[in-house]
Amino acid sequence: MVLKEIVDYGVIGVLVFMSVIAVGIAIERWIFFKRVRLNSFKTRQELEIALTRGLHIIAIVGANAPYVGLLGTVLGIMLTFYTIGSQGFVDTRRIMVGLALALKATAAGLLVAIPAVILYNLLLRKVKVFLALWEADVGRKGI
Repeated sequence: MVLKEIVDYGVIGVLVFMSVIAVGIAIERWIFFKRVRLNSFKTRQELEIALTRGLHIIAIVGANAPYVGLLGTVLGIMLTFYTIGSQGFVDTRRIMVGLALALKATAAGLLVAIPAVILYNLLLRKVKVFLALWEADVGRKGI
């Protein structure tokens, strides 16, 4: 059944893709933060733009991964009910297995979202520290 393949591979595949993107951007940002030189930026806005590049994508992943997982769960439950209705009998074992497999999409969505939100908050904190250090340095120079 095509819907079962979409739930099993499509939704989980989208979540894996979202996770790879979020982690990749987080790693790139962390490397950038290690190499950033505050004195090379003339304005606070210029620094902030450089520091926050790509962070919105991590936030998007963190905010939307649970919904993608929920969509997979809803599709899986619909598939289970369709199977029950089309076969004309109720087998408790099949129902429970179908529902348990449908819930894996929600779990996967949460497994993507939670680290993405943590990474976003850690990186945003680092941005705030850099901005504060830049402002303190500008204040010392009397600019």
